[in-house]
Amino acid sequence: MIEPIPFVDVSGSPYERGRQHGAAVTSRVKRSIELYGGQLGDLGYDREAKTELIGEFAEEIEAFGAHYIEEMRGIADGAGVSLEDVIMINARTEVIAKARMVKNRPVEVTDEHDDGCTGAIILPERSATGELIHGQNWDWRAECAETAIVLRVRREDGPDFLTFVEAGGLARCGMNAAGISITANYLECDRDFTQAGVPLALIRRKVLEQEHLAFAIKAVAATPKACSNNMMLSAVQGFGIDFECAPDEAFPLYPEDGMIVHANHWVGAIALTKVKNTSIPRVPESFYRDWRVKKLLDEAGRKLTVTDLKDALFDDFLSPYSVCRPARPNEQGNLSATVAMVVMQPARGIMEVAPLPAQNRVFTRYSLTEEPMLLAQAAE
Repeated sequence: MIEPIPFVDVSGSPYERGRQHGAAVTSRVKRSIELYGGQLGDLGYDREAKTELIGEFAEEIEAFGAHYIEEMRGIADGAGVSLEDVIMINARTEVIAKARMVKNRPVEVTDEHDDGCTGAIILPERSATGELIHGQNWDWRAECAETAIVLRVRREDGPDFLTFVEAGGLARCGMNAAGISITANYLECDRDFTQAGVPLALIRRKVLEQEHLAFAIKAVAATPKACSNNMMLSAVQGFGIDFECAPDEAFPLYPEDGMIVHANHWVGAIALTKVKNTSIPRVPESFYRDWRVKKLLDEAGRKLTVTDLKDALFDDFLSPYSVCRPARPNEQGNLSATVAMVVMQPARGIMEVAPLPAQNRVFTRYSLTEEPMLLAQAAE
């Protein structure tokens, strides 16, 4: 049996929350560092060069929010690792890309191209319960099943939130007590890494700190980025929106027939006139992954359930290049897989997660207010 994703519950000041996080999952934090720090070593970065490189990102993060650095400092102290290594976890896409550029190595062969993902939002008018459903498959390095956690952050300075994230990270996908949810998908274009920007993980964290969707949208659409990303936002009151983000511009996509589905290629008509989609060599299957999820959801009927979304995300059409990806070697020789399926019901304050869903259909239910619960295996 594949073990459930560990649950970490933290509270207090930013530093104290971080310290609790690092102490609770020390081995997983160290595994995260091993996975990404190894890439810098392969590029010829010694300790001094690594410190200088990551120090530049610390300045950008602190300008975006000093409390983020405090929380990372707490994680480092709790896990007994260096602050720079925790910053690296939170800015891994940008750090590795810059490291490659400094060494005159092409950015387009970074491991970030394993970061597939297929996401979906089902609005209340298409939901059998009248409640919004928001979920995704996270496609990435299979080893990250060994680093993933579900983190519940109890805050005194804003809404509590749940996030599925790599240990040592501040956020990935998640939902908060104000009913705001976010998932994200890899995108790529010809503007990537031509400017400095806030690391993507910190933008997602900023979203989860917001009381109102308007400010979550501002965080996604108005924050400069170093590289492209697709970010899907929803509000429990019954609204969803998708932003295809280039580093310096964000293009909104609205629901169609009560749903949004997005994979890893640009689809917005305006975006396609302004940016060049450079991801096709890495994720050519993206063109049918979102089509398959839409097709399966439409075939499930007008009123959709959480089970319907899970079934669509379990799809193995044209496996192993499928919506639900079994572990397989990628072009760089790493094992790539759907690391986890995450399905959120913000009206109920719950998130269900199945690690490595191509070989495991057992979900654990995590809650904003209750303890985790192991669920029965999903139907085949």
